[in-house]
Amino acid sequence: MKAFVMKEVGEVDLVEKEKPTAGPNDAIVKPTKGLVCTSDVHTVKGAIGERENLTLGHEAVGRVDEVGEEVEMFKPGDRVAVGAITPEWGSDAAQRGHSSQSNEPLGGWKFANVKDGVFADYFHVNEADANMAHIPKGVKDEKAVYIADMMSTGFAGAEIANIPIGGTVAVFAQGPVGMMATKGSVLQGAGTIIAVEAVEKRQELAKKYGADEIVDFSKHEPVEKIMELTNEKGVDSAIEALGMNETFKQCIEVTKAGGTVSNIGYHGEGEFMEIPRAEWGVGMSEITINNKLCPGGRVRLNRLLRLLDKGKVNPTHMTTHEFKFDEIEEAFRLMKTKEDGIIKPLVDFE
Repeated sequence: MKAFVMKEVGEVDLVEKEKPTAGPNDAIVKPTKGLVCTSDVHTVKGAIGERENLTLGHEAVGRVDEVGEEVEMFKPGDRVAVGAITPEWGSDAAQRGHSSQSNEPLGGWKFANVKDGVFADYFHVNEADANMAHIPKGVKDEKAVYIADMMSTGFAGAEIANIPIGGTVAVFAQGPVGMMATKGSVLQGAGTIIAVEAVEKRQELAKKYGADEIVDFSKHEPVEKIMELTNEKGVDSAIEALGMNETFKQCIEVTKAGGTVSNIGYHGEGEFMEIPRAEWGVGMSEITINNKLCPGGRVRLNRLLRLLDKGKVNPTHMTTHEFKFDEIEEAFRLMKTKEDGIIKPLVDFE
């Protein structure tokens, strides 16, 4: 089969690989639609260390090709969504309520980390009954694929932000995860949503997804502008959706004492994160700092699919480019350079 791989740090290619096989509890899925993510770019740059001939990708939907003998809920031919995070549900972390971590930090993140990812003619899913969900007939694949990561991660950012109904929230960065954090803040009942973003197209989409105010950091210092917009009171919740130390510090600086900073950004560079001491109340401001790795699992996927099926969210506004599978290297290049106004490239495997 064909697979798009990280050959080594800094190098990608389309290569031939053996088709995977299913264990007793597993499934093999033939993808129909996929999405390239900035975290794929981070991986190839070496953010999680050396990898060799590793198939990339963690966002895909498709049809079941094969199931193991113990799989009960799925059969060949079923249309399915698969989470970017595929936990081991019997792990200690899962039983303690932290399924995304599985048996180690980030342990539920398997695709394009510790096993081959989804950018191939076929991909393997562990614990299929727990990590896949049937796609409703009324939901197209190009929409369903967004639940794998962007919707689940972005909404988690709002869920762990402790946004009071009618409260104020600032969302730093309006990439795909940030836009879904903005939409998630709407669903959580935020009264005022401030989106921090400089790119005009992303500003427009942020408003479409529910932002009330836009802070253009190319024109204004974000902290000063957010404090101005909140009458110098700050926000109840701040969501870091970029993965930069500077924006993380700004989240602390704009959050009220007793508020919450939610981090869902992928911090792929640097050895340490810095917290501004004074704005943190010298460690005693009672600001809660929460973080989350994209929640996975069948129940989560079904809830997100329900939002799509009922028309409550349309993530496809973020799809700016479409590519065939054999053109995926160009999709990856654009995601790396952010040229041509790219937000999210859809990959068609059919």
